Amino acid sequence: MPDLSPQVKVCGTTSVHDAVLSAQAGADALGFIFAPVSKRLVSPDVAREAGLSVGPAVARVGVFLDQGLNEVLRTAEAARVSAVQLHGSLSETFVRTVADFYPVLRVVRPDELPAAGMRWQDVPGVTLMLDAPQPGGGVPLDWDRLRQTFPPGTWLAGGLGPWNVAEAIRVLRPAGVDAVSHLEARPGVKDLAKVTAFIAAVRASTP
Repeated sequence: MPDLSPQVKVCGTTSVHDAVLSAQAGADALGFIFAPVSKRLVSPDVAREAGLSVGPAVARVGVFLDQGLNEVLRTAEAARVSAVQLHGSLSETFVRTVADFYPVLRVVRPDELPAAGMRWQDVPGVTLMLDAPQPGGGVPLDWDRLRQTFPPGTWLAGGLGPWNVAEAIRVLRPAGVDAVSHLEARPGVKDLAKVTAFIAAVRASTP
């Protein structure tokens, strides 16, 4: 029987050490945040080294917030990411242009559903991710209220941790799950036990 559990992205990676540990724990993807406002800001050089350390089987996702097109593409190239995650108030043309170069996770808020699902359905290279209004804040979404508007094939973020990710998967059946704040010892530093427990909880779940 094939593995039906969602993909797992460990976001907010700031060091080669944490990247390797997360990959060894079974992460499918690592997130590297390039938004200057983030407490988990990482340089393209560190992200590139981390990506080389984990190998091509693990996706490397560059995370951006309301940054210019040239900055996004230049940073993504320097960091050698394999995908780009876009937060903020961005035009459809902007997102489609980035998708010409990299697979895109387009992040939306709960109040943007279901319109965002209809807009991006079947657009090549673009996948939706639902996140809280304040990404990285560690506050879970109300999954039951979102059940009717959550588009198939969408990723889920927002307050996920080892203790609640199985329930989120049961309710919404996301294509992937993304966590950061509840997998840390402190902002920007991963807690291996929490990362391992989170990934184990996802693998034990079937949508």
